[in-house]
Order: sequence, then structure tokens, then C-alpha cells
Amino acid sequence: MKMPRLSLALVGSMVVAASLVLSACAAPKIKTRSQSDPNVNLASFHTYGFVSEPGTNRSGYSTPITTYFKTAITREMNARGYVYSEDSPQLLINFNTNAHEQVDIRSTPSMSYGYGYYGYRGGMYAAGPIGGTDVETVRYKQGTANIDVVDAAKKQLVWEGVAEGKITDEMMKNPQATIDGVITDMFAAYPVKAPGQ
Repeated sequence: MKMPRLSLALVGSMVVAASLVLSACAAPKIKTRSQSDPNVNLASFHTYGFVSEPGTNRSGYSTPITTYFKTAITREMNARGYVYSEDSPQLLINFNTNAHEQVDIRSTPSMSYGYGYYGYRGGMYAAGPIGGTDVETVRYKQGTANIDVVDAAKKQLVWEGVAEGKITDEMMKNPQATIDGVITDMFAAYPVKAPGQ
């Protein structure tokens, strides 16, 4: 029985689709976690504001990262019914990011069949597989982001969101979208839910 031939265009589109699926599966996951003060009812607060010098500012200057955080946090807080106040907010919000180089040492068994230095054997014989270890050093940037929600009157931390994960080149090229997504994930665990959550 003769098998039908696939067109080059169809094969090409299948390869692209498979690549997208594999790259999506391989994408690093940013892990988020949070904790709240069990004795505080966050729904009892009505207003929020930002600390005058968030952790992402540098030497008294606001950075683009500060703006991205404020925009995303404002969206999340407003969606939960809080009202922004510059004068006397009940909740104060601070945030910070940190990146450091991470080094992973990975070793995998390797097998040598008498080549390289042992080339003098000329293929006449081999000593059989000789076990060894291949060692690979992988360097990458690991990032952490924190959001602190503080009871302004008591100066007490009442909720903290934390995100940790590998920083990719794609994230560095588009930090606003990355921060936006991370903050959305963090606030999914906030005790006061937005409508529709």
C-alpha cells in the first residue's frame, strides 16, 4: 500500500508547532508564595499608598522598575476595592527586587571507548567502555521580588508576596510584561479577592 506524501508546507508547520510546544514546556517557572498576618482582616482597610522610597529606587531616584511595580500593584489593589490615597493611607506598600548569579554544577556519566589518547590502539582493540564523568558548569541569573503590605498606623507587616525564578533574556528584554505577570500571580493569593476571582 502506498503511503500519501506530506507537503513540505505541512511538514514545516508541524515542526514550528512542535517547537512552540517544546519551548513553552521548557520555559522557566517563576514560583510565587505569600503569607498574611492571621490576626489581621485585610478587608477592613479601605485606602492604600506607596512608601516614599520603595526598594527599587536607586539613590533617591525612581526607576522604570518602580513605575512598572506601581502600575501593576495599583491595578490589583483597585480591583479589590481599595482606594489610592497620598495623604493618609491605611496600608503602605513597599517592594523590592534582587538578582544574583547562580551556579549549577551538573555531572553526567560518560563512557570512553579507547579514543583520544588511546588512539595508538588504532582500532585493533579497545579496553571496553571506561567510565568517567562529564562535568558542566551552568551560570544564570536568579531573581527575587518582594511586595510588602504594611498597616501604616501600627507599622506592622500584614501581607508579603514573594516571587523567585530564573531570569531569562526574554524577561530582560520585556521587564514590564514580566513584572505585570509576576504581580498578577502574587496577588492571586491575596486574602481579599477581586470580583470574578
